[in-house]
Amino acid sequence: MRCFSLTRRAVLPVLFVSSFAIGCGPAGDQSLDPQAAGSANSSAERPAWDGGSLVIIGGGSRPLYVMEKIVELAGGTDCHMMVIPMASADPQDTGDYQSGQLREAGCPEVDYLVFDRESADSDEAVAQLDGVTGIFFSGGVQSRLLDHMAGSRLFDRVREIYMNGGVLGGTSAGAAVMSRIMITGDENHPLSEDDSFEIISAGNVVTVEGFGFVANAIIDQHFVVRKRHNRLISLVLENPSLVGIGIDESTAIVMPSPYELWVLGESIAVIYDASEATHVETNDELDLSARGIQMHLLGSGQGYDLSGKAVIER
Repeated sequence: MRCFSLTRRAVLPVLFVSSFAIGCGPAGDQSLDPQAAGSANSSAERPAWDGGSLVIIGGGSRPLYVMEKIVELAGGTDCHMMVIPMASADPQDTGDYQSGQLREAGCPEVDYLVFDRESADSDEAVAQLDGVTGIFFSGGVQSRLLDHMAGSRLFDRVREIYMNGGVLGGTSAGAAVMSRIMITGDENHPLSEDDSFEIISAGNVVTVEGFGFVANAIIDQHFVVRKRHNRLISLVLENPSLVGIGIDESTAIVMPSPYELWVLGESIAVIYDASEATHVETNDELDLSARGIQMHLLGSGQGYDLSGKAVIER
């Protein structure tokens, strides 16, 4: 394993790349915008998808076979992965550790990139993604990752890699940023300082615009372990056109296209669909009530059609 720095203080205040191997494979051709793709209402209306795949992990430990799926989708023995650890409070240690996991999973070339918002617009930073076939966003604090990347040239290059057939993976905070509506972890009117999201309430869950690779759903993570149902139910009632996807720890959803997902891992993904809910109301205290919300608990190997909003029968 070897590390090298491309930092030139006058040009790149905080740009650091660590390289672990040699060799790469190119991504495919550019295709459909994932937001437009996610708007299809049924499988019959789906346009062809020539873009990449998403592997979104709900945090916790990452089973080797989940990381192997990322490597497989990124080209297998021809893959070149780039870890973006900027959600972490210690990005260099996190980048080093998660690069090692991807190497263990069979990727022959893994780098990690540490940068600040200024250098995310530099030619040098963007050039580090040349030949990259997969990106992995680490865990940490999702707003920190947004602060470093949102609206940058580096983000545009990541999106280009995805649209050209590359794979994007992420865990915990790196999962939360994937959807267009991103849960920050904050709430507007908590009942106490000790516990969070004790209520299902209108206007309580704080969200911002995320990376938008998932346009037709809202992603939440650490879902079952940390009992995060209240905040996701609140959001799907406020955004009934979107599906809520709560991914538990050590579990991923694999999205080969914007239209479908498959669960892979040790636990489950929880799906909430309020598109046909009735009697959606709020009382004077802003508590939400509704009837007819659909809920699915999907284990490893089970799938969900995001355009048709139905479990995929096999």
